Amino acid sequence: MGELPITGYNPPKAEDYLEVRPIKWPNGFTYNGQLLRLALDLAQRLLPAFYTTTGMPYPRVNLRYGIPFYVNSPMHDVTQAGAPTGESGPPEITETCSAGAGSLVLEFTVLSRLTGDPRFEQLAKRAFWAVWYRRSEIGLIGAGVDAEHGKWVGPYAVIGAGADSFFEYALKTHILLSGHALPNRTVIRPSDDDYWMDPNIIYEPLSDEENSPDSFLEAWHHAHAAIKRHLYSDKDHPHYVNVNLWTGSIASNWIDSLGAYYSGLLTLAGEVDEAIETNLLYAALWTRYAALPERWSVREKTVEGGLGWWPGRPEFIESTYHLYRATKDPWYLYVGEMVLRDITRRCRTECGWAGLQNVISGEKSDRMESFFLGETAKYMYLLYDDRHPLNSLDAAYVFTTEGHPLIIPKRQRKRPRTRPAAPASTKEVAVFHDQGFKDACPVPPKPTLLSGSNVAARPDIYHAAKMLDLHLIPNYHAGIEASEKEGDVKAKTNYTYFPWTLPPVMLPDNGTCSVVSQPLELMLEFASNTQQGVAGSAFNFMVAPQNLERLTADKTRVLSLSGLKLTMRLEEGMEQGWRVTRVNGMYLGRDENIVFDRSILEEVSDPRFNLARDQVAVKVHHLHHIDLTPNNVTTGDAQLTSEQHRDAEETHIAVEDLPESRHPTTMAAEIGSFFKSWILQMLDTSDQDPNHHASVDLANGRPFNLILNATGITPTGLGAAPLPPVDIPSGTNIPSFGPVYESFLPWSSVFAAGEACSGILPDEAPREHQVIVIRRGGCSFSEKLANVPAYTPSSSSLQLVIVVSDDDDPQGGAIHGDDGSYIRPLLETVQLTPAGIPRRNPIAMLMVGGGDATYQHLSHAVKIGITRRYYVESQGVRVKNIIVDDGDALSLPRI
Repeated sequence: MGELPITGYNPPKAEDYLEVRPIKWPNGFTYNGQLLRLALDLAQRLLPAFYTTTGMPYPRVNLRYGIPFYVNSPMHDVTQAGAPTGESGPPEITETCSAGAGSLVLEFTVLSRLTGDPRFEQLAKRAFWAVWYRRSEIGLIGAGVDAEHGKWVGPYAVIGAGADSFFEYALKTHILLSGHALPNRTVIRPSDDDYWMDPNIIYEPLSDEENSPDSFLEAWHHAHAAIKRHLYSDKDHPHYVNVNLWTGSIASNWIDSLGAYYSGLLTLAGEVDEAIETNLLYAALWTRYAALPERWSVREKTVEGGLGWWPGRPEFIESTYHLYRATKDPWYLYVGEMVLRDITRRCRTECGWAGLQNVISGEKSDRMESFFLGETAKYMYLLYDDRHPLNSLDAAYVFTTEGHPLIIPKRQRKRPRTRPAAPASTKEVAVFHDQGFKDACPVPPKPTLLSGSNVAARPDIYHAAKMLDLHLIPNYHAGIEASEKEGDVKAKTNYTYFPWTLPPVMLPDNGTCSVVSQPLELMLEFASNTQQGVAGSAFNFMVAPQNLERLTADKTRVLSLSGLKLTMRLEEGMEQGWRVTRVNGMYLGRDENIVFDRSILEEVSDPRFNLARDQVAVKVHHLHHIDLTPNNVTTGDAQLTSEQHRDAEETHIAVEDLPESRHPTTMAAEIGSFFKSWILQMLDTSDQDPNHHASVDLANGRPFNLILNATGITPTGLGAAPLPPVDIPSGTNIPSFGPVYESFLPWSSVFAAGEACSGILPDEAPREHQVIVIRRGGCSFSEKLANVPAYTPSSSSLQLVIVVSDDDDPQGGAIHGDDGSYIRPLLETVQLTPAGIPRRNPIAMLMVGGGDATYQHLSHAVKIGITRRYYVESQGVRVKNIIVDDGDALSLPRI
């Protein structure tokens, strides 16, 4: 089409786009679409691979017969004559990789746009989204995936082999398609083709959002955010580790040469700072080995597992090229010179360019990979040719993962929309949006004076050198000199600065290295008590580390302190804090938590591991009775048994402020109907246990005790008062049926006061009720408390005021700020009575979130109590990912 600049290719403009004339080349060759027809023929032969139940293509396809060897495919019974049956021999592998399934969008989309056949674009996009929709809860995708069942093969999330080009195509698809209208999705089947196929007919059509380039940009943003959160490590020098797909815990500590592409991808996405710092490590790695080993161990600082070959891969020089185009920093030209000299010295042969079988010994492999010329040499050439048309082409073109430039011709474009497309809104495509997402590449910084290189002047440039131990590697490129021993020689210098081609004048005279990031770690080991049993299932005892039980993907419970080993790291940020990184040798992800029962921590008294009471947060518990007798789902005071009447006589709920629709009977029915099905299902399961008496209790008509929990925040300011001395003991077991001890939930009378702003509350409100529930808003917290009449303190009078805030409160959230910290209510003045006199006995107050639902639940609670929250600190600093559990670590509806 002539839109990509190719030397000697200047096709004349066609007067009629419906009839493109053959194009003659200077050497006599006439092009009339031969390559496009070959591409279309090949793509049609690949179509059978897309007949899967997941939308991801099979990894194998016979270009003549299709996929007769995949017996579970809908296409299995539709084969051409002479095709092999595939019934003998082992079954064909169905495992593909995220990169293989998701890296078809660019090529297939351009093919569809050039031929007018939408099948290929829709199949490639569907395969991409099929991989993306299977990401884990923490936003990561795995390397291997089963194309038939859609299950991840292996628990690892990486940026390198197996997943690399998936991330690449997420961003590049957005670039390629930006400014183009949504594709035509109408397919007309030729009447004379007996073997015409369209796998799209077995799936639901893709939505406009799934076809939108903005959705691919959103996918990239979220993928990058998950990688930065879970794979990025700044220890020693920024790099990426391999982690568990579901938890984010470290799975292996090596980097691979394929991962060198990621810095270039970050550059295209505008994340230049992150790209520069992570590319430094690969530059140092090349300096050490004069190539990139397939894998390098971060821990052992050597080639990982004997994987020391370099077949001429292009990823490192590709990233160097993109970084130079974005920064114009001459440092990258010297990196390219180093690569070129080392390749020429080590890989050049009489008949081509060999790969290295061993980067340490220099042994060559007897083969030349196609990507060496197709990508490595191409990016090297473009790095040094500033005037090449591709380096100044003002168009939405991209390089494929194989280094081929692609563009959608202008004549295929429809008039672009004048307004930007709305961001994707489906749950699958976009989960959240961060204002920090980059949508543009920053302007290159001004070069430093004299040296001219910002990279060479970075204070962390030697961090990468230290991580590779370059200061211990002799630099023979700088010459040799005689050593102290007669007859021996030594290098004049080492590789402290890199690349080795960098002239010393590029280094600043007053260059200063910043402190290497080596976070403080603390290791704790508790004494072993061999006589102490380990609870939990046999599975946890045999498979998981001793004393641990997996609760959820992000929570692990410690069953005993006996022999427990913890490794904690001190992390800086908005607030300094410790984070447990390993427990009994098991690595933890960044968002994983360790759960301890308070009962096993109460006897620990050590400044390195100390249980401390939270002065800000408490747990509010409110009890509701649910009648599980047939045809009844009531709670509270509705349809009480004789035993329940005794509880009701001790319970008083004021409902003067409630609308008719929120009457206690109505509220009881709502709560009961919500939980009844869950409770009955639980009882059906537990009835099989001969020691379980739930069925007997239910037959006697005793109500089910439903405990709802809410996090309460204490106020601050002159008017803040201490909470009453109430705290449910650790390890308390609230019975499922029957009476609850008053010492557990001591308050049984509740007054619902609305906003409590319009006037003084009734005198009986504080005198006859132990808890007053108030809605937030209408007036200040101090004014609300000032409307509570004076009263004589007693066990039956007011003990606590609970203010309920809306979850969508416009003042910054219910109880959490943007950084996750608690927002404490402010009582700016000392507490006053309605007469304006300072209270002799200030009222304790808490604020909870939850809005109207929580307000109604608290207003109709049978009993209310609080549990003080605790946390673990070490040397006065809080351990952020330890949860001290009082029974609610799993967010169950009862204590």
